[in-house]
Amino acid sequence: MPGVLPEGEPVPRDGSLPAAARRAVGARGFGVYVHVPFCASRCGYCDFNTYTAAELGGGASRETYADSALAELALAARVLGDSPPPRVDTVFVGGGTPTLLPADDLARILDGIDRTWGLAADAEVTTEANPESVTPESLKALRAAGYTRISLGMQSAAPGVLAVLDRRHSAGRATAAAAEARDAGFDHVNLDLIYGTPGETAEDFAASLARVVDAGVDHVSAYALIVEDGTRLAARMRRGELPYPSDDVAADRYLAAEAALHAAGFSWYEVSNWARSAAGACRHNLLYWTGADWWGLGPGAHSHVGGVRWWNVKHPSAYAARLADGVSPALARERLTADEQHMEDVMLRLRLASGLPLDVLDETGRAGAERARAGGLLDAGAYAGGRAVLTLRGRLLADAVVRDLLP
Repeated sequence: MPGVLPEGEPVPRDGSLPAAARRAVGARGFGVYVHVPFCASRCGYCDFNTYTAAELGGGASRETYADSALAELALAARVLGDSPPPRVDTVFVGGGTPTLLPADDLARILDGIDRTWGLAADAEVTTEANPESVTPESLKALRAAGYTRISLGMQSAAPGVLAVLDRRHSAGRATAAAAEARDAGFDHVNLDLIYGTPGETAEDFAASLARVVDAGVDHVSAYALIVEDGTRLAARMRRGELPYPSDDVAADRYLAAEAALHAAGFSWYEVSNWARSAAGACRHNLLYWTGADWWGLGPGAHSHVGGVRWWNVKHPSAYAARLADGVSPALARERLTADEQHMEDVMLRLRLASGLPLDVLDETGRAGAERARAGGLLDAGAYAGGRAVLTLRGRLLADAVVRDLLP
């Protein structure tokens, strides 16, 4: 089931923000995230804020969801008022399975964002999708509505691995959907992989990588399996039905991904993400990783504006009810201190291939960076040029490097 939201300070009923937070909205870029909380079934490893029809209960539905999201967008416009972002650089519709909504509803939400704040002429507009939830016709409708990028959840090409993860699509459906998206005219197509699933062999993962490369996509994301409390997968492991993931195996899989993708012309730009060109990198995620502002629409969605971060109530029924009453759906918020912003900046920027300027580190951090360079975890050439950039070995130990760079 979905995880628990953090605690925080109360949010005003009208969602208003401190003047200081609104003063430079979008100075580093501005994005909109739209959370669509519906899934046809729950995958065994997933603890995202998603709901099947049986879990949803009354007071919310797919049919009325677009209206609720647009109601929050209207509230957002009132909150930012006379200090709106200069433009919307990116839109990312995630979930859940956004493409369980009709393409017309996804088009309406995008049109609402454009009418409210204005999409940049070169805006990146992404939707996530499960491979079985799209058709050539729906993909063409989404592309015609202005969606430029699609991210398809492939996870694996091995039927046995898909079964352990409780994925519903067949082994070949993800790459077929990628081909359909390219034919529909999407500028960028991503396939997501998960590695380290119990029972996955090195040969299974190599075959998955080969299928991804052959699919002709220009972006690949690959993540180690994380076993979240409260999921069916965690329960199966506690009962001894499945072994827990191995860190050593995960490291081997990551090295295999880097080797195969590099040989196929992909370059890493974030620890878990590879693109064929700079244009193929996910610009919306780069906004997150570089401290930009974004407004998150939808139940459980997080937002960040000017150092203030807040999160909405999780259940779609509670979310819809608040908006129907004219009340902000935000549950709580936090104002990030300078130290907290610095910590997040180091943690996120170090994961990027562009790295982190050494001069943002204090004396302790610079000493840690020197140890990491000497240990082969930071690139020596980039270090000489004043930047901390992870080596391949450093990527495997990124969390440890981050800890060494912080007070």
